[in-house]
Amino acid sequence: MNLTAVNRNVELICVGNELLIGKILNTNAHWLARRITSLGLLVRRITVVGDDLDEISSAIREAIQRKPLFIITTGGLGPTFDDKTLEGVAKAIGCELEENEEALEMIKRRYEQYAAEGRIKKVELTKYRIKMAMLPKGAKPLPNPVGTAPGVLVKHGDVNLIMLPGVPQEMMAIFDESIAPLLREAAGNMVFYEASLEVRGIPESDLAPLIERVMRENPYVYIKSHPKISEKTSHIELHFSTTSEDLNLAKQRIEKSIMQISELISDKGEKFCL
Repeated sequence: MNLTAVNRNVELICVGNELLIGKILNTNAHWLARRITSLGLLVRRITVVGDDLDEISSAIREAIQRKPLFIITTGGLGPTFDDKTLEGVAKAIGCELEENEEALEMIKRRYEQYAAEGRIKKVELTKYRIKMAMLPKGAKPLPNPVGTAPGVLVKHGDVNLIMLPGVPQEMMAIFDESIAPLLREAAGNMVFYEASLEVRGIPESDLAPLIERVMRENPYVYIKSHPKISEKTSHIELHFSTTSEDLNLAKQRIEKSIMQISELISDKGEKFCL
């Protein structure tokens, strides 16, 4: 793949009614956002949609219009009637689903393994199992080291569409084995660095102008305040982050910003701690 480090934007689309009704916590989005950021790319948007063909295809089309380098979906790759992600992707990019021989072979080998382990009685490629091998035309299946449904990669113009299962263990395994190398290549030498400062005894509204000043004077550093309450005491966590092609430079930027805001807080006579 001819990837460029200029566009480092990534969007996540998580599919599943269970997410929208609050039955399942969206740990996939949390895990992916952390991993993608740590690899030097930028997660620009996280969208959650239900198991609805029109909703899925609409979310994909809208994301494509923003031209991120990667769109990563989770969920909806299984054998049941409500697994509609691949159909939604095909509809969004204007192509048909077709039986992918490589994907079908992956699925067959997995069921052969299940049979050898005594988990199923015999290997039978039912229409529900074949459904997991129906991929958008031109798509590449990605091996699933721990489950049945393959991940899927399809390129649409300059956008790389990646579909991952919703089962967290499967999603993480496919990501680490097949996706992380692509993202690392896309990021080039970019590294993400972060640190936190804990501040007590000062309201967030009084911190706001100090944060604004430090960010203005350190344009490569992003500072986010997070009010915390624990054991009937309140404090504020300041999270500093930056991305750079040089790890030492990234550390220097963060250290300078922390020192500067610490001095500003001290000038106000407040307490702070690292």
